[in-house]
Amino acid sequence: MRIRLVATTAAAAGALAALTAVPAHAAEYNSALKIRGIQYDAPGSDSNRCSTGNTDEEYLTIKNYSRSTTVNLKGYVVKDATGNKFTFTAGHTLQPGDYVKLRGGNGTDSDANNVVYRDNCNFMWNNDKDTIYVYKPSGSRADVHSYTKSGSDKDGNGYITYHG
Repeated sequence: MRIRLVATTAAAAGALAALTAVPAHAAEYNSALKIRGIQYDAPGSDSNRCSTGNTDEEYLTIKNYSRSTTVNLKGYVVKDATGNKFTFTAGHTLQPGDYVKLRGGNGTDSDANNVVYRDNCNFMWNNDKDTIYVYKPSGSRADVHSYTKSGSDKDGNGYITYHG
């Protein structure tokens, strides 16, 4: 009897450890919108000067992975681990399979060019590590991913792909 109890306890502990070992960024959310990838480190030396900087070279690609549902981004929120955030205040429609690049800096938003600018010249993503959150207008989480420069960016180019 003691052997069976010990084996059962060990199996339960192993199952619990396996469940808790899954990192938060591996969770899958029931959402058509997911983070396709991130250019977290803009090429060249970082400069957040609005007129000559390169914050527009830092971007997050969000894709509509639905096969049939069109998604309006109005009200969606993108955040990082420290609370920097961007809210899509204007309607930007993503057809099934379509994507948008959320860029730093200033520019003209365009459905045709699949781009929305944060109208903020400060960098949003850290060059060493960060966590990216996407929230639906309802407040529920649509997607989340964490990265580290040394662990996630194997080729060192400052870009990470999450969902192909």
